[in-house]
Amino acid sequence: MIAMSSTTLAMPAAQPVPPAPTVQNVQVHRRPATAISQGPWSVEAIQALLDKPLMDLLFEAQTVHRQHWPAGDIELATLLSVKTGGCPENCGYCPQAAEFDTGVKADKLMEVDEVVRAAQAAKDAGATRFCMGAAWRAPKDRDIEKVSALIGAVKGLGLQTCATLGMLESHQAQALKDAGLDYYNHNLDTAPEYYTDVVSTRAYQDRLDTLAHVRSAGISVCCGGIVGMGEAPVHRAGLIAQLANLQPYPESVPINSLVRVPGTPLADSEPIDPFDFVRVIAVARITMPKARVRLSAGRQQMGEAVQALCFMAGANSIFYGDKLLVTGNPDVEADVQLLAKLGLNGHRTTTSSESGAEESATGACC
Repeated sequence: MIAMSSTTLAMPAAQPVPPAPTVQNVQVHRRPATAISQGPWSVEAIQALLDKPLMDLLFEAQTVHRQHWPAGDIELATLLSVKTGGCPENCGYCPQAAEFDTGVKADKLMEVDEVVRAAQAAKDAGATRFCMGAAWRAPKDRDIEKVSALIGAVKGLGLQTCATLGMLESHQAQALKDAGLDYYNHNLDTAPEYYTDVVSTRAYQDRLDTLAHVRSAGISVCCGGIVGMGEAPVHRAGLIAQLANLQPYPESVPINSLVRVPGTPLADSEPIDPFDFVRVIAVARITMPKARVRLSAGRQQMGEAVQALCFMAGANSIFYGDKLLVTGNPDVEADVQLLAKLGLNGHRTTTSSESGAEESATGACC
């Protein structure tokens, strides 16, 4: 037994409680809600995301996705080439460039009734958005007048409209807005540092200028890029940085995997590793949480398992139909079956009768 001392111990005098330390917010990538509120995004920060263990990256991307989008919601969009071939640009991936021998025949702009038939078929198949692509470097004002007629006819079917026509001047963008165009697609393709390895007939700033004209006209922006063109991983990070730092970032971000077309300069490019493609989708979702991230060209070569990973990574839009401009795409029935297997639902866009503005989740199609 231990004897207790009868000596009373003196208690130390009470000390004043120090003030609570100031808490400083820190950006932590494992907390998506915090990370996405910070900006601008540096190439280094995006590269760090791309380098994360794949399972961690997918978890973060899916968490961000569910904070901003209904689970299982997939937008269905259809793309039609309304003016094919003969483009004076030398984009190394494009079979429609006039200087490349790819077997693509140059055609004139389609007539209104032809486009309406295609748009009605797309609507009947479940598409909610219809995009019209024309192989121009920059349309003339008379071309804008003709495309405006196509826009009005397609909107008359109850579909939302998107166009990709090349570089625009400010007055042309305004004319398309006045015609009722909802979205304009103009991709950045790749990072600025790699751009001249892909195309030399226009500058990167030309693309940024067109996007600025589209924004100023009040048209929503569809803008993404292509991976698998021989670029380094840092160029993929640079592309995402350019997109995520646009003010605001695009409503729709199409991520394309290069379709290697014989006769184009990039036909012999090494294909991107499928997991690296999934990483790009995931980082696009994390850095642009409210954008529709579109799984675009190259789906036909991916297979169902890789597409499923892309949906898990936050892709919530696909091109729907058997052709993208002049390259192949999974057919409608294959897409219907895949979405059913994964328990995903085709997104139905609604428009208000007065302004045509979308009342449900925002997206684009090119």
